[in-house]
Amino acid sequence: MVIPSDGRLLKRARIASLATYVPPRVLTNADLERMVETSDEWILQRTGIRERHIVEAGVATSDLAKEAALTAIERAGLTPDDIDFIVVGTTTPDMAFPSTACLLQAKIGASHAWGYDLSAACSGFTYALTTAAQMVAAGASRNALVIGADVMSSIIDYTDRTTCVLFGDGAGAVVVNASDDPGVGIIDFENYVDGTGGGALCMPAGGSLRPATHETVDQRLHYVKQEGQTVFKFAVRNTEEVCRRVLERNGLTGDDIDVFVSHQANRRIIQLAAEKLGLAPEKVVINVERFGNTTAGTIPLALQDAVDAGRIRKGDLVLLASVGAGFTVGSILLRWGMHGQ
Repeated sequence: MVIPSDGRLLKRARIASLATYVPPRVLTNADLERMVETSDEWILQRTGIRERHIVEAGVATSDLAKEAALTAIERAGLTPDDIDFIVVGTTTPDMAFPSTACLLQAKIGASHAWGYDLSAACSGFTYALTTAAQMVAAGASRNALVIGADVMSSIIDYTDRTTCVLFGDGAGAVVVNASDDPGVGIIDFENYVDGTGGGALCMPAGGSLRPATHETVDQRLHYVKQEGQTVFKFAVRNTEEVCRRVLERNGLTGDDIDVFVSHQANRRIIQLAAEKLGLAPEKVVINVERFGNTTAGTIPLALQDAVDAGRIRKGDLVLLASVGAGFTVGSILLRWGMHGQ
């Protein structure tokens, strides 16, 4: 527990459980070669992606979130009635309103929970996890459900070879509650934004500025638009910067970190940032080749792969990092220890 300067007693929040879900359908680089002018070699060399999972028509973000959420709740030894707060990090809500959190609350039967959506693009999971951790630490939530989920295929232009090769669909969920072990839990976080870069990665139409019209549809403005080099440079620089801030504030270096899980947008971004932080390659989790960029889903998907492979164990010092449209930037430092470990 932490005692802040005003004397209030705060609890240390932990990730109590983790679960993920991706739709069964796989879209490979070979499939994309038949859809747009690209090649498996070109995609692999520039991104590290081999395949991604794509929903069938009519499957929404809340559907993916439901599958991950129910498993995460069960793994935490809880029922949906035990959840009192839901925060969904997503760029692709089912609809403008009501929130995906409301839809998810009904789908999983979390009758005692309130919540909302959080829009931070690829930083959606880290921002949502930070929010839930603070709710638990302050005693405002006993069991918080954090979701990172996106159906990016719903806003991707599959005639644009610069973006359609990058994204996939997927969801991850964690239950956050107070740690009963003072050595386990979320230690620190750092978040910031740089709104001057908003135009470099955005969906231009569909909001209040440019509601849907024949013109916006004809101009294909309801799809993701990206300035690739601008985003790449910002991501490398700020993944390193946000992590360095957290490490230095806690008297740590890259040598002290056991596992580094960054947002999975591009293999080269992750590797360059890790090198700058002095992180050994064996500490870096990369699974972008299997899922592509699932936006708010990438970090939990990478965490799950690391857990399944035995790469994260109780007591490990884990560093999370994300950079997303906005630009949004976030990092979380935590000591690992889930329910039952």
